[in-house]
Amino acid sequence: MVFFAGRSMTKPLIVVNFKTYASASGSSAEALAQAMEKHSDGPARMVAVVSAFDLQAVRAAAPTLEVWSQHLDPVGQGSFTGWLEPQTAIHRGAQGTIINHAEHKVEMNHVAELLAQLPEGFPTCGCAADLDEARNLAAMGPTFIAVEPPELIGGDTSVTTADPSIVSDTVAVVKATNPNVRVLCGAGVKSGEDVATAISLGAEGVLLASGVTKAADVAFVLADLVSKLH
Repeated sequence: MVFFAGRSMTKPLIVVNFKTYASASGSSAEALAQAMEKHSDGPARMVAVVSAFDLQAVRAAAPTLEVWSQHLDPVGQGSFTGWLEPQTAIHRGAQGTIINHAEHKVEMNHVAELLAQLPEGFPTCGCAADLDEARNLAAMGPTFIAVEPPELIGGDTSVTTADPSIVSDTVAVVKATNPNVRVLCGAGVKSGEDVATAISLGAEGVLLASGVTKAADVAFVLADLVSKLH
């Protein structure tokens, strides 16, 4: 199975975490994914990170959009009630996953065991709250690391404005540990200016949620996010 077929590894990423917002769940998740899909051939690699409940429906509604799971567990098929088993998630349409988000923290051995279990080439994005966590994750070799200071998540101020050094410092730490890992930044990202600033600081994309999922005009916000990319 090839997970990167048709997916650019050079475009900056705009990764939208749907979380469990009403505006990004069920039929609303499908509509949001379709809005994102309109930009999937543009200057950014668009990724929707959806609830496991919505994986199959979102993939059907927006077949050319890249869709990730919000979490996976390092378990197999068997007696694992309530866990998110990777092979079933992949079967239902998951093309990647985030792990260790600030709202769903896990132990580092959880991340290591999951990475060892996933198929080769399956995109994984480990979320880090600080430099130490980014360094530890980078040593495991995920595809991406997203640095997100927890105090800025969901706020009105982007990390690129409030604490730009954590972005550039994370890039330096991650690349020194594992130069193959790509760095994203998140927390408070809402605009094309935020995306452009993230790129200028050395990140290769952004991870955001409420800036898109709670927007009054989703089409406008999505267009603005890619407006300064070439």
